[in-house]
Amino acid sequence: MMTGIQTKVLLAAGAFSVALVLYYLNFTGDETENLLKSNGRIEATEIAVASKTAGRIKELLVDEGDFVEAGQLVATVESDSLVAQWHQAEAQLRQAQSATVTAESQLLQRKSEKAALEALLIQRNAELVAARSRANRTGTLAETGSVSKQLAEDNDTLVTSAKTAVSSAKAQIDAAVAGIASAQAQINSAASAVDAARATVARVQSELTDNQLKAPRSGRIQYRIAQTGEIVAAGGKVLSLIDVTDVHMTFFLPSALAGRIEVGSEVRVVLDAVPSVSIPAEVSYVADVAQFTPKTVETASEREKLMFRVKARINPELLLKHKTKVKTGLPGVAYLRLDSSQPWPDFLPELVQ
Repeated sequence: MMTGIQTKVLLAAGAFSVALVLYYLNFTGDETENLLKSNGRIEATEIAVASKTAGRIKELLVDEGDFVEAGQLVATVESDSLVAQWHQAEAQLRQAQSATVTAESQLLQRKSEKAALEALLIQRNAELVAARSRANRTGTLAETGSVSKQLAEDNDTLVTSAKTAVSSAKAQIDAAVAGIASAQAQINSAASAVDAARATVARVQSELTDNQLKAPRSGRIQYRIAQTGEIVAAGGKVLSLIDVTDVHMTFFLPSALAGRIEVGSEVRVVLDAVPSVSIPAEVSYVADVAQFTPKTVETASEREKLMFRVKARINPELLLKHKTKVKTGLPGVAYLRLDSSQPWPDFLPELVQ
């Protein structure tokens, strides 16, 4: 005789076994042991077209559902503050360029002064030589009494004066050299200011260019998140774009089956909306970490299992041919073959081309 507790345990074990069998049938299918199947939904890569800087949306050039090409202008954002910054940067650039011209003019002036002082030094040296010659002659003549001692003393004084003039000319040349170095430093500083001003102008121009919002890649406009006249913050989303050539179905497989799937495996996708055709795809991703099945899986027993997320990417060339028919969120079934050498079962419809 079994107790009530033992009876409940056996019933629970039987229920669990039945649920487990049904659970695996959902993935293996009952048509062939070579085939796996799992429910999933069509998803596409979604890209946000956003404003890099804060501003008011001036114009939206596309509507929801429109197809756009990469680089196509889709919206413009105006920013009075950026325009003011651009004018300020342009003015600073002109000011820096003017300062450079002034510094270069001062350098030329200092070099001219140095050349004039060097010529003056030559003259002062010549005067010193002449003064020394006169002083030597008059000194000799004064010893013999041919000239007065006063004249000899005056010539000696002229030599001293000539030496002082030479020293003064040399000092002026040194001052001119220092002036040239200072003028050159001013030129370097002005050139740096010009580079900084140009960089500021380029930065502001880049930000103004970024206000011309362009499609980052070809695709279809999914949503207009903001409208004309609205103010968006820096990084604010304006449009949502989906890449219709990057579409995949995401589904989940239990660990016992996920380990048998490889990236590149052939897949056929059958959508609930079009059950008469199948779509060629291939496994592009298999998660390396198990997770709980999301709540979109219907049965409670499946939600309690650890699953591996799998992506099957649809052929981009095929998507490009049928881009007007691509719709995200559609539910369907993904079929996978365990043995690629075996043919697909007859119950699957013809492939979409």
